[in-house]
Amino acid sequence: VNFISHATQSRLRTVLEKVSSIAQHRMDSCKEDEWHEPSSDVRSQLKFFEQLERMEKQRKDEREREILLRAAKSRSRQEDPEQARLKQKAKEMQQQELAQMRQREANLTALAAIGPRKKRKVDSPGATTTGTEAGLQANSALYNRQRITRVNLRDFIFYMEQERETSRSLLLYRALLK
Repeated sequence: VNFISHATQSRLRTVLEKVSSIAQHRMDSCKEDEWHEPSSDVRSQLKFFEQLERMEKQRKDEREREILLRAAKSRSRQEDPEQARLKQKAKEMQQQELAQMRQREANLTALAAIGPRKKRKVDSPGATTTGTEAGLQANSALYNRQRITRVNLRDFIFYMEQERETSRSLLLYRALLK
């Protein structure tokens, strides 16, 4: 029983170490590496396209707004239903813009009344510490907390694909189906 217990413990330890290193490699960012040269930055490309779409939408809204304002200002004698609809839409748009401006002003006023947001500093230079607090801080500096590595199913699947014993196991195929 002792041998089986020791073998199981040893096997679990090696599996957890390997899966933990896989998860750490997954979390590592290679952007700071001097040898890393990005071929394409998809995130910045997506941001650029989103910005283009916003600009196009803004231009379209401005054109529509100008058309509506022209229609609202025109004072033609014949009142056709299209002209009346445009005038009504222009009035609604102006009321909506006015409501948005009021809401924005109310929010700014409320934020000004609350005051600036201050972050509480834990180790500020002006803070005084008692003897026991200083001892606890020195004690915690000595014993560094171990980093918690979050391992997910993909990490286990990757590990099982790399290991000779589990690369064709039923457990791997079941995990791939999830």
